[in-house]
Amino acid sequence: MLKTLFHGLLMFSVADEKSAANPSIAPSSSLEKQALGEAAYLSFPRVFDAAFSNSTLVLEKTSVLVLGGTACVLTGQPFDTLKVKMQTFPDLYRGLTDCCLKTYSQVGFRGFYKGTSPALIANIAENSVLFMCYGFCQQVVRKVVGLEKQARLSDLQNAAAGSFASAFAALVLCPTELVKCRLQTMYEMESSGKIARSQNTVWSVVKSVLRKDGPLGFYHGLSSTLLREVPGYFFFFGGYELSRSFFASGRSKDELGPVPLMLSGGVGGICLWLAVYPVDCVKSRIQVLSMSGKQAGFIGTFISIVKNEGITALYSGLKPTMIRAFPANGALFLAYEYSRKLMMSQFEAY
Repeated sequence: MLKTLFHGLLMFSVADEKSAANPSIAPSSSLEKQALGEAAYLSFPRVFDAAFSNSTLVLEKTSVLVLGGTACVLTGQPFDTLKVKMQTFPDLYRGLTDCCLKTYSQVGFRGFYKGTSPALIANIAENSVLFMCYGFCQQVVRKVVGLEKQARLSDLQNAAAGSFASAFAALVLCPTELVKCRLQTMYEMESSGKIARSQNTVWSVVKSVLRKDGPLGFYHGLSSTLLREVPGYFFFFGGYELSRSFFASGRSKDELGPVPLMLSGGVGGICLWLAVYPVDCVKSRIQVLSMSGKQAGFIGTFISIVKNEGITALYSGLKPTMIRAFPANGALFLAYEYSRKLMMSQFEAY
């Protein structure tokens, strides 16, 4: 009943607004007004029901995408844990297999999933900001180069837009990655005597950061994160767009199926990590070792690693990163493209 009343009232309000704007179309008699009300009663429920159905479809698709992203984090988290451990303590582990076996013997199967909660938050926050800003940055690139709003960007211009967008993503990513990395390496920090034993929970790490450094403590490694994200996502989106162009072979890239999209996303992920992995290694060191005291900045940490451990230490943990990068980023771009097409179809329908 309330729904029907709302429909009728809304139709009358729309009619009144149109009448105010153009008196010539205003109903001149009570019979015309009655007919208008009947039309509102008959037509608007169907319109709103259709809109509600479409909104439900969008919600369902979004839920599927969130679940897909969660699955990517859960399956990739063990590889990420091994990566951070090998980056931060390369002397303790001889390789991927050794790190895997020692982690299991030291902290059990659960040790591979330390930091999963902040990793989930980081994944959702980073990709939401990244892809939201990606469209905005594409428009900025169009303005800079003097193109129309709907003009198609080149692969290089899309890469530049992705690079700009990543700067915004870094601001939400840095705090969650700091908590994640510290949880992943808590056993090594405690067993080496660098820090006292604690509860090793997300909340305990958050309280420790706030008590020791205040809110700004969550941004240890921000400069390293920016140095990784901005050039990294240039190669990320560049590799993705070039791969899509290759698979399209003169056709529209929007016609590509799921397999080429996943392969293109995987290539983008590989390009990102190969280009900026040493920077990520420095970032992990800064965020983890700052638990035990003030840590040198990016340049100081980079020089210290190269001088004392050699250039190869900057690539510790690369193997699990490559194993994880291809399927995770392939699934990410597949979800992005299909959700974008879904939203565009909804907008076009109205």
